[in-house]
Amino acid sequence: MAADLEEKTDRYGALLAEALEEASVAPPAGTPMADAADDCYEMASSYLEDGRHFRDQDDLVNALASFSYGHAWLDAGARVGLFDVPTDGHLFTVE
Repeated sequence: MAADLEEKTDRYGALLAEALEEASVAPPAGTPMADAADDCYEMASSYLEDGRHFRDQDDLVNALASFSYGHAWLDAGARVGLFDVPTDGHLFTVE
């Protein structure tokens, strides 16, 4: 079971890192929606850093939670139009 948690944690960490690389702010700079996108991106990025810290400490549960929360910020932002993201593949739940 610990091996399953370790694999899942590492997979989710890689998924979040890749999603951050692929997402770009969609609204025009200087608008309230662009500010909201920046905030969501910063939250996702912070959760990636937190998850990596927890992973380095072998705290797999908190690492997995951090990676999952971070991806949720990005995915929700993509669904409401804050980010331009790939519509195919496994990174986001958009059409």
